[in-house]
Order: sequence, then structure tokens, then C-alpha cells
Amino acid sequence: MSTDGSAAEKKKGFDKRIVFVVLLFLAGLACFIINNTFEIGALLPAVILFVAGLGLLIKGGDWFVDGATAIAEKFKVPEVLIGATVVSIGTTLPEVMVSAQAAAKGSSSISYGNAIGSIICNTALISAITLAVKPAKVDKKPLRLPIIFFFTALIFYAVNAYVFGEFSRITGILLILCFLVYMCFVVKQALSQIKGNRGDNGENANPEKTPETEDNTEIRNAEARSEEPEEKKEETGILTALILLIFGAAIIAFGATLLVDNGIIIAKKVGIPESVIALTFVALGTSLPELVTAITSLVKGHGALSLGNIIGANLFNLVLVSGIAITIRPFEVPSEKLIAGMNASLVIDIPLVFLVMILMTLPALIKGKLYRFQGIALLLLYAGYVVFQFVV
Repeated sequence: MSTDGSAAEKKKGFDKRIVFVVLLFLAGLACFIINNTFEIGALLPAVILFVAGLGLLIKGGDWFVDGATAIAEKFKVPEVLIGATVVSIGTTLPEVMVSAQAAAKGSSSISYGNAIGSIICNTALISAITLAVKPAKVDKKPLRLPIIFFFTALIFYAVNAYVFGEFSRITGILLILCFLVYMCFVVKQALSQIKGNRGDNGENANPEKTPETEDNTEIRNAEARSEEPEEKKEETGILTALILLIFGAAIIAFGATLLVDNGIIIAKKVGIPESVIALTFVALGTSLPELVTAITSLVKGHGALSLGNIIGANLFNLVLVSGIAITIRPFEVPSEKLIAGMNASLVIDIPLVFLVMILMTLPALIKGKLYRFQGIALLLLYAGYVVFQFVV
């Protein structure tokens, strides 16, 4: 019963994501038709393949995480450690593959736009929806580490952009090292948590036995034995897990190829800079897992849960996604879009990342609480940002 329900929920969630993507791009296509003149017949295949690429990225990411998690469980890796490493990295794979492939093909604007655009989208749209609908109290302690790492990396990123006007291979390597150091801290925290839980359990390991407790123990053992065959059926075999892992990675790679190649085609056909496509459509598409997580958390009454997911995803976008793309092929700060003769990346994009992250995290760190005005302000900022990208 629970297994069937869980599978149905996963399928339903995936279907909703695909419908969302299709509707999004149909709306975008309608806007293009109204504001631009081009041959629709030549563009439609690229739009279809672009949407298909997004769908493959999402499904491939699901399979990869499922496979990796099943393998980790087979080797008795604690669940908290799986969540802190395997799942976190797995949900960032779409962004990693898109930016890496774009960098390898020389499309630095997509590499830059995907990472920066995903941070803006995660914060000013996805997290904002949660805050506007149902603000909640948060635990400040677990947020400190990722927030410190994020702003440290963002300052380093900004220095490279404003002072040097480019991201060198050394910059990429240092960002990846920042990611590795952060993961070491996360693993250490997870292991400490495991030891702490075992210590708490150990205190009550040998309670005084009474006839009543003995009877209860026998009942629990009988229940466990009766449920054992069912649990074995629910487990994913090692071969199945390996197939999910390999096929998931392959589908992610193929989906990223479709997304990048057809995103470039759409940008050229419509006359919109690649960076704009990446900062909006690509960023929103690769952020769909975070969107689904946020909505699910909101529906279940765990709005504060999505805040940690968003901050973690933003950090990974900055240090892992950008780091890998820059290491593969260093690039200059994109300057396709100008505002008052100045580079929009330096005047709008990077300052907006600072602004939305400060607006989202500062009340949580100071007051330990999230407010509705934060969500409304962030949504207004995102709406203005999207209008700027396509109108100005």
C-alpha cells in the first residue's frame, strides 16, 4: 500500500513538472510570437527538443539519485549522510551537466547564466513562493555554515568579475576546492549527529526488564519478522541500482546536450542573447527539482525545510556548477546585454544575487523567523528582473 502510494506520488509529481515546463515554454513562445517576427516552422523543433531536454534532465536526476541512494544503503551508509552528500549532489547534476557542456562548446554565456540565474530563480521565485504563502520559524544553527560558505564564495566570485573581468581556471579550481571543504564539514556534522544519536540510544539500551516489557518485546519482534519479507521486496537490488545510476547519468548528459544545443538555436533565431535564455528559461528549468521540493514542503506544512534546500542548492550552483564550467573553459564576464552602456552582468545580475540572498537569509539569522514581506518583495524583484531581461 505505502509503496504503491509512494510510486504514484512520484509519478504524479513528475507529470506535474513536465506539464509546468510545457506550459512555461508555450507561454514564452507566445510572447516571442507577439514581439518578434521569425519563421515559426524553423523554431518549433528546437523548442520541442529544448523542452524534451528539460524533461530528460529531471527524470535522469531522479533515477541517478534513486540509484546512488540504493547503493549507499546497500553498503550501510547512514541515511543522514546520504542526504548530505549523494542526494544534494544528485539534485544539482542538471545544472552541472548543462554548464559543463555549454563551457565545453564555448557557450560561456549559458554556463554563467545557468549558475547565476538558478540562484536568482531559487531565491526570488521558489523560496519567495514559500515565504509569501506560509512564513515559518527556522532553526538558525544549521543555516550558519552554508550561508557563511555561500557569501564567502560569492565575494570571491564578485572580485573576479569586477576586478579582473574574467574567471580564470585557477578561479574554477578554487571554487571546486571550496565545495570539497564544505562537503567535508557537512560529512563531519552528519557523522557527529550519528554518534550523538547512538549515544542517546545507548543510555536506554538496557532498561529494567519486566514481564510487561518482555511481552512487548516479543510482540515487536514478531511484528518485525512478519514485516521482514515485505521490506526485502521493497529494497532495490544492487543490479537495479547500478542500472538506475548509469542510465540516470546518461539521460542527464543527453538531456543537457538537447537543452544547450537547442537553447543556442532559439537564442539565435529569436535574436535574444544566450545569457538571457540561460538566466531565465534554462535556470528555471534546471531549478524545477527545487521548485517541487518547495511546493511539497509547503503543502506538508514544512515551509522552513525548503529554506535549507534553497541555500544548499545556491551554494552548489556557485561553487560546483560554476567551478566545473570555469575549470573546463575559463571565460570573461558575459557582456551581451548592456544597460546605460554598462555590462548588465555587473550592474544587475551579481548585485541582485547579493540582494535576494541577504533579503532571504538575514531575518532568519537574526530573528530565527521568516516573514511574508520577504516573499512578496522577492517575487516583485524576480518579476522586475524577468521584465528587464526581455524588454530592456
